[in-house]
Amino acid sequence: MSIVEWGTSLILNWISDFGYVGIALLMALESACMPVPSEIVMPFAGYLVYQADTDPLYDGTVMSLVGITLAGAFGCTLGSILAYFVGKHAGRPLILKYGRYVLLRKKHLDLADRWFEKYGEAATFIARLLPVVRTFISLPAGIARMDFKKFVFYSFAGSLPWTAMLAYVGYALGPRWEDIVEFFHGLDALVIAVVVVIVVYYAYKLRKDGLDDDAEEQKPDQS
Repeated sequence: MSIVEWGTSLILNWISDFGYVGIALLMALESACMPVPSEIVMPFAGYLVYQADTDPLYDGTVMSLVGITLAGAFGCTLGSILAYFVGKHAGRPLILKYGRYVLLRKKHLDLADRWFEKYGEAATFIARLLPVVRTFISLPAGIARMDFKKFVFYSFAGSLPWTAMLAYVGYALGPRWEDIVEFFHGLDALVIAVVVVIVVYYAYKLRKDGLDDDAEEQKPDQS
């Protein structure tokens, strides 16, 4: 058995054995930047609800779609809070220390703080609806010290549609719930490609801005 198969089996056993608590814990691990795929957790939970509704001989944990959706969103929020505080208390010093190696300076971090103060609510909410990005958005939110109450609210609000969608698809597919995993693997690749393009462009902009700043500082004072 491969590590991936072992991990998947462990996830399925947790949900089967612990129900809502297992779902919440697994989704918390995912949002805390651990390699736990919600694309397996929530559809399988939806499939268990399907089994309970359609199989009179089903003797496993009985759950509801609303219940697993809320458990998933609650878990996402808990994990996000942990990542937020990691970003808040550890992220900024690390970036200030090593940021120059990735073309980041203190002024750029200050700009990120202001950006999250102005747009953080929307950024946090929207990112929760996207594969890959949703897992890591809490770190920059913490680094930017986004208002904590707003962060928690938008993290939970953004997680609800995601967990509801995955849970319902798992329920609708029934025994074919694993089909959604292949779909999201392809979607993950697309999102990663887009993120890479954005990062490369941002790095280019940072370098260009830095060169422009250096040139500006070297200009003789005309006064």
